[in-house]
Formats: sequence, structure tokens, C-alpha cells
Amino acid sequence: MVTKARVTAEDLWRLGEGDIRRELVNGEVVEMAPVGGVHGRITLRVSRKLAEHAERHGGGEVLVGEVGFILCLPADPERVRAPDVAFVSSHRLPEGHVPEKFFPGAPDLAVDVLSPSDNPLQVQQKIRDYLEAGARLVWVIAPQAKMVTAYRADGSARLLREQDHLDGEDVLPGLAISLAELFQ
Repeated sequence: MVTKARVTAEDLWRLGEGDIRRELVNGEVVEMAPVGGVHGRITLRVSRKLAEHAERHGGGEVLVGEVGFILCLPADPERVRAPDVAFVSSHRLPEGHVPEKFFPGAPDLAVDVLSPSDNPLQVQQKIRDYLEAGARLVWVIAPQAKMVTAYRADGSARLLREQDHLDGEDVLPGLAISLAELFQ
């Protein structure tokens, strides 16, 4: 019998960035297809709004480009997830700086923009992973439906439609992003 070696977060890091997006789940590398244009446009719009707010009010860093976060879950301590956009508050930055390698722990806010090929069960698992690892807020943006679901650490969720605004809540106080503008 051949035993498959468990991949670590460091192994994943050594694979490099390349053209393939990757996460690490239960010691196995999960490869993800490249995203489409609508996904890229919405990711840019969300990251721009978050970055403008963070620059005006301080308090943390906005990260884009599927930055890896080692979530340190009890059942999978080296699980690496890579949200489309993330916000990390200043007090959670290791030694006050963005790390060179994967980020230890969950972001305060994780944003995932859905693609038509996304598996709903895998999306739900990602949300659960972020929240169990300490994320305070997770936004899942569904471009085709023109809706966003905001998940909170307390287990509550709110469905937002095109006429609503995304609220930074206690993670990014004062932030409001018009979904109508996001989806236009």
C-alpha cells in the first residue's frame, strides 16, 4: 500500500505563485481554475473601496491576490485558505507588518467573489473555516444573482440585494459600499 504524504503549509509556499491558484485542505493541495472578467472587476471594486477606507481611517491592511492565510483549525492546523480580498486589523499584524509568507491566522474580513464553477459545499466550508479560525466578518459576493451574504462570527448572516449597502460593521466602522455600484 502506498501512503500519500501530507503536504504542509511550508510545502505549499515552496510551490510558488505561478499561474495556478492553490489552497491547502486536510494536507492536500486544492487547485482552482482562473477566474473570469466579472469576478476580477468586482474584486477590484471591493478592494478599492476597502483600501480607500483603510487609508482614510487607518486600522489595518487590505490584501488582494489570494493571499494565503494559515487558519490553524483544530482538525487541520495547516489549512491554508486564500480569499479574493482580505482585511487584517493593525493589532493582528505580526510584529506590526504584513508577513512575507502566508499570514498566520484568519483575516478580520474575508471576501470571496463567487464564480459559476464554485461548488456550494466548498464555499460553505470556506466560510466555516474563516469563522472558526477567528474571522469577524465574511462577505460572499454572488455576481450572477447580484447579492451578497454577510456572515458574522456570532453565527448570524444577512442577505443583501442590489439596492442595499455592504456595511463594515465593527471591523471597518463607517464603511458602506453600494451594491448597485459594485454590480454595475
